[in-house]
Amino acid sequence: MTTRRELLVAAGLMAPLALGLSLAEAADEHKKEAPKSADFLFVQNARGITYADGKLTLKGVNPTTVMFSDRPERLATHMTTAKFVPFWGEGKDSFLKDPPNATLSFLEGNDLADAVVTLRDPVLAGDDLTYQVKVLEGKIPASAGLASLFIDVIGMPLTPYSYAGAARRAWRR
Repeated sequence: MTTRRELLVAAGLMAPLALGLSLAEAADEHKKEAPKSADFLFVQNARGITYADGKLTLKGVNPTTVMFSDRPERLATHMTTAKFVPFWGEGKDSFLKDPPNATLSFLEGNDLADAVVTLRDPVLAGDDLTYQVKVLEGKIPASAGLASLFIDVIGMPLTPYSYAGAARRAWRR
């Protein structure tokens, strides 16, 4: 015959096991929900710019292009600028098929100014990156100082750039 005490002890021993199983199921469920792609924005920095005849050149462009995503993924990483140029034409929704908009922020003398452009045909020569641009808003001077180019979003797989970040977030949740 089973006593109440034995039932309570058994229930006490089973509770942690049940909790562990429910946590494991929750972790497995979360892994199933993990996104396989994200919309990334890109930032390229340069020591200066030149502009003439629809060609924008980022002079002394940083060898690293920063990329990040917005909620819910909130990922941040980078790729080399040399790899960014061939990446331009990859994928079904590539920048080649649908040229991105970008905001160019630059120092003109001591003043910060910006222009909105559409980018096409990137060409990297040494540490100069040239784009064919169509100015949508603002004005780009023939030359200016420090500059940052904020390139519109493109969807791409999370790996190989951010798998570790996605795994860390899943672990924390």
